[in-house]
Amino acid sequence: MRIGELSRRTGVSERALRYYEEQGLLRPSRRPSGYREYAEDDVRTVGHIRRFLAAGLGTVTIAELLPCAVDDGEFLTPGCPELVAGLVKERERIHDDIEELRDVLRLLDGIIVRWGGEPARARPVASGNH
Repeated sequence: MRIGELSRRTGVSERALRYYEEQGLLRPSRRPSGYREYAEDDVRTVGHIRRFLAAGLGTVTIAELLPCAVDDGEFLTPGCPELVAGLVKERERIHDDIEELRDVLRLLDGIIVRWGGEPARARPVASGNH
């Protein structure tokens, strides 16, 4: 299938699909005309990429994980348990980023209140289990 069809089937823009290729996440074949030709499995691969991106992982990490991702119909089952330690480090990095953003939010709330603005309404902030 060509890039436009893959885009329609996955809901991912053609630009993003080209980026995934640049990052080594997708490897379409090329027709003699130079057009990209995607396989049926690429639909599933794009789904995996989107899920990993949504989990906060970068493309370098995703490139390592994709060959190990086995779709069991509900979630990705690990095929390479040796990568778990790296995922734990990624989780800790994301957790640290969240804590830093909480500090920034408190600082901004203080500035707003000092400048006569309304205090922020309490909103629940999700906290992960570690």
